[in-house]
Amino acid sequence: MQPFTKLTAVGAPMDRINADTDQIIPKQFLKRIERTGFGQFLFFDWRYLADGVTPDPSFELNAPALKGAEILVIGKNFGCGSSREHAPWALLDYGFRAIIAPSYADIFYNNCFKNGVLPVTLDEEVVYDLMTRLQNAPGSEVTVDLETQTVTGPDGFTATFEVDGFRRECLLNGWDDIGLTLLNEKDITAFESKI
Repeated sequence: MQPFTKLTAVGAPMDRINADTDQIIPKQFLKRIERTGFGQFLFFDWRYLADGVTPDPSFELNAPALKGAEILVIGKNFGCGSSREHAPWALLDYGFRAIIAPSYADIFYNNCFKNGVLPVTLDEEVVYDLMTRLQNAPGSEVTVDLETQTVTGPDGFTATFEVDGFRRECLLNGWDDIGLTLLNEKDITAFESKI
């Protein structure tokens, strides 16, 4: 897993609440066994018109100024619905490394950390303040700094966030569950040699 320390990138505002995992990555695209290749289907039903090919010009992420955005700013209860781990895979594969929202579904929130995506939680009014600033200046950059636990953005926007110390340490070092296990590889090997 790629370490996450500090990210400065275009912030993509999506003024939507209750975006569930079936909107993040629709069920018909869950046939892959790898963690990659899902980004092209992210928000598929919102990104494309009924033909499934033509980008919907009214969908936020299709705006030219948001091309290459790596920070998603969205409304409350993000990632609700089914517990599919494919949702953070799709976000990461599309290019998002951080999400800023007032709240998340628990399983989705946990899956983000396990897959190298930082879900930042800020008060709803603070999220909408940042979202408004980004809507007023499309293509503006946001900085999410995990080391200092701060978010900065256009026009002097600044906020601090809390994150569990263990999860923070794992992201800073790029440790997923396997990486954490491998920290004890010598002890594991020594134990196995005794069996």
